[in-house]
Amino acid sequence: MSETYIIGTDLGGTTIKFGMMTEQGDLIEKWWIPTNLEDEGKKILPDIAASIETKLQEKQIERQQVKGVGLGIPGGVDENGMVKGAVNLGWKEWDVAAELEALLRLPVVCGNDANFAALGEQWKGAGDGARNMVLLTLGTGVGGGVIIDGKIVNGAHGAGGEVGHICVNPWETEPCNCGLCGCLEQYASATGLLRLAYRYCKKQESGTDLTGLTAKDIFDLVKSEEDSSMESVLSRQAAEDIVEEYCEILGRGMAMISATIDPEVFVLGGGVSGAGETLLSRVEKYYKKYAFYLCRETKIRLAELGNDAGIYGAAAGIVNSNGKKEHVIL
Repeated sequence: MSETYIIGTDLGGTTIKFGMMTEQGDLIEKWWIPTNLEDEGKKILPDIAASIETKLQEKQIERQQVKGVGLGIPGGVDENGMVKGAVNLGWKEWDVAAELEALLRLPVVCGNDANFAALGEQWKGAGDGARNMVLLTLGTGVGGGVIIDGKIVNGAHGAGGEVGHICVNPWETEPCNCGLCGCLEQYASATGLLRLAYRYCKKQESGTDLTGLTAKDIFDLVKSEEDSSMESVLSRQAAEDIVEEYCEILGRGMAMISATIDPEVFVLGGGVSGAGETLLSRVEKYYKKYAFYLCRETKIRLAELGNDAGIYGAAAGIVNSNGKKEHVIL
C-alpha cells in the first residue's frame, strides 16, 4: 500500500500554516498562505481547502492516501469539535469541521490552537511522549495546554488549560485583560515582565524612561557579560532583580498547577522562552521552593518546535482520532 499522510493546519489571524507529514510525524513539507478575514472570515475555509488541493496535486498524492486534516483554531472549541467563537477571525458558533470536510472530502479534526501546540510538543517536541504534561506559552499573554493520561484537557466550558488566569496575587488592583485581577498572565507574560520593570523603577523612584524597552532587552542585560548600551536605560542589577521577581512568580504559579495536575514535565514556550538557560535555571529554583514535596522533581524544559508546534499538534489530533469522531483530541 502507498504511504499515507496527514496534514496539520495552524490557523492564525495573519497566516495559515500547513504541514504535510507521515503518520509517524516525519515532516514532508510545510507552507503557508495569508489569512483572508474579509466577510467575517467566510473565505478562510475555501482558501484552506484550495491550498491543500493544490499541494496534493503538486505532490501527486491521491486523496485516499490522506488520513485526515487537523485544524488548530484561535478560539473556543467544545468537546464535539464545534467552534464556539473565534473573535480574531470574525467567527461565531460554527461546525467548522463539517464544512471543511465537505470541501475537502477528507476527515477533519478541529481543536484550540494552544491545546494543539501542547499536543505537538508532547508528540514530537520537548514533551518526549509524556502522558501527563503542561505547556505554558509565555508571549503577549500566558496560554497553555494540559495533557492528562495522553489526552488534552478541554474542560466543561472549554477553559481547560487557561493557566494564565490562575490568581497568583489577590492584592492586585489593576485588571487583567480577562477582567480579573492578579492573574499569572499579568506578571509572567512578556508584557507582564515590562510591567514589573515599570513598577520596579517607580518603587526605586529612578525616573528612568523605559520607552521602547522589550522583555528580550531585560533578559539580554542579565545574560550579557560585557558592558551594554542598555545599561543607560536600566542597570544590570535592576534587570537582575526584575528577572528574579518574574521567575519567582512563574515558578510559584507552576507549583500551584503541579499540586493539581502532577505532570511529568512542564514545557515553556513562547517568545520569553528564547531567554533559554537564564530563564530555565531561575524558574527551576523557585519551582522547587514552592512545589509540593512529591512534585519537586518534575522536569522543566524549553519548547523545541517553535512556530511548528501547532501543525504537529493538529496532525497528532488526526493520529489520535483513529478516524472516530468520538475520540477526537481537542
